[in-house]
Amino acid sequence: MAAGPHGILVGVDGSPDSEAAIQWATREAILRDQPIRLLHAIAPVVVTWPVAYLEASYIDSMETSGRDILDQAQKIVQTASGDKAPPTIETGIMHAAAPAALVTASRDAYMTVSGNRGLGAIGRALLGSVSSGLLHHGHGPVAIVGSESARTVDGTAPVLVGIDGSAASEEATALAFDEASRRGVGLVAMHAWTDVGFPAIGSDWERYDEGGHRILAERLAGWQERYPDVQVERQIVPDEPARRLVEASEGAQLVVVGSRGRGGFKSLLLGSVAGKVAQAAKSPVIVVRPR
Repeated sequence: MAAGPHGILVGVDGSPDSEAAIQWATREAILRDQPIRLLHAIAPVVVTWPVAYLEASYIDSMETSGRDILDQAQKIVQTASGDKAPPTIETGIMHAAAPAALVTASRDAYMTVSGNRGLGAIGRALLGSVSSGLLHHGHGPVAIVGSESARTVDGTAPVLVGIDGSAASEEATALAFDEASRRGVGLVAMHAWTDVGFPAIGSDWERYDEGGHRILAERLAGWQERYPDVQVERQIVPDEPARRLVEASEGAQLVVVGSRGRGGFKSLLLGSVAGKVAQAAKSPVIVVRPR
């Protein structure tokens, strides 16, 4: 067993979103030479007389169903591997609500992957309970994969990362460079210099534009030296960060953001930008959370 967090963990429940998450997680596991860990959760049942005697039968039935779901998930891994050797597969069943099960298991995983059952647009999007729970309480990188975005990903498209100068975005930058390098694609580094919905003009634009270029230069310098194979495109945009990241996600194969930006209170577990992007992006999103 490898020391420290290992494996690409994915929650499986037999749904189309779960299948998309398994497919994406398989490719990520192959890229990183990591095992893929398939986890199915069975929610506990609280019953009282006169139906308590049915509890054991219910659990047996759910475990049988869970094993069937895991068997199907393993077949998806084999198919998603294509002509590459499939990753080592680990399976497990936890008796807990799915969000709690994935959050707990994420402590030991390098990355956790969940499907996104949202409506898909800023202002009306709703993350599923599992993906939302992971984004707020998970440990380490959390990938949110929608069934639609997984089908339309262009493997030659760049990785997109949001950079605001915070510690959270520094961790996101590190992962984004690594992802781009492993995939053999470029990196788009975006800095949005205002959190309001309208652009500044005149001297404000010049001041923020200059500051944005300075932030990107400072944050990218060391990583570009470490990953000379990754071509970087810098973008300074005068707009609300989440809006521009969601728009740019249409031309990216992956979006990487930090879990908490420069404008949030430290007590908040998920920044507004990360939440909005995870809800509405047109490509898979990795939110880099602290361990």
